[in-house]
Amino acid sequence: MRVLITGANGQLGGALQRLAPSWAEVSAIDVDDCDLTDIPMLRARLSVEAPELILNAAAYTAVDKAEDDEDTARAINAGAVAAMVAAMAESGGKVVHVSTDYVFDGSSSSPYPPDAPRVPQSAYGRTKAEGEDALRAEDLLVRTAWVYEAGGANFVRTMIRLMKERDQLGVVADQIGSPTWATGLAQTIWGLAEKQATGIFHHSDAGVASWYDFAVAIAEEAHALGMLARLPLIRPITTSDYPTPAKRPAFSLLDCRATRAVLGQDPVHWRTNLRLMLKEEAKLG
Repeated sequence: MRVLITGANGQLGGALQRLAPSWAEVSAIDVDDCDLTDIPMLRARLSVEAPELILNAAAYTAVDKAEDDEDTARAINAGAVAAMVAAMAESGGKVVHVSTDYVFDGSSSSPYPPDAPRVPQSAYGRTKAEGEDALRAEDLLVRTAWVYEAGGANFVRTMIRLMKERDQLGVVADQIGSPTWATGLAQTIWGLAEKQATGIFHHSDAGVASWYDFAVAIAEEAHALGMLARLPLIRPITTSDYPTPAKRPAFSLLDCRATRAVLGQDPVHWRTNLRLMLKEEAKLG
């Protein structure tokens, strides 16, 4: 099957390419190959690639910048998705689209099921919700949160850099979710695609954490691997102590039970996957 992966140079795009199954004849594009804000260019590229399946891992993910650049975020997160769906409708193909916990308002006290009402609180969340709305019943939507991967631009690598530079740092403790290793997310996406799943599914690692909890675990695991010479002091702070242009969900746990049931997966705790990722990171130097 001819499969086109968008967002090829991103964390998830790289993982999807690395873990591609034997049945997939993969090609991959990123912004240098095709500007997703240029719909005629995108249509032309899709015509050349002629994919039977699109795995759309591309997105405008600069959450705070999107508050002042919503038009560009919308063009990539919604307009390009609609163009992909239209192309697949013409050819008989399918789109697998990756979305985010930011489509929810963060006011829940229990994990969000796939059919939970969406009430996005930011430009990023709004544009991602609009991208979801472009999908057909025969397409596949996979929502995720707090994604990280070895070698990528993410919270884990930022924390390690800051921990090497500073004796102490403050990390937000009142935003709750679950970190997600992109490798596991890619495995889930390929698994759902192979089973020809349609509709909405969620994937994140098992367990619960605040960003503060995540940072503490990063420090402990990195120190154990010799990536940090010392353990810094990490102080819990509140969201109000660290204001940002875009509002973050205070609670963004995703209910992944349906996904695990379809794939026969055993849940893997986020700290287990963090440890695996850091071992890969250590090898990168």
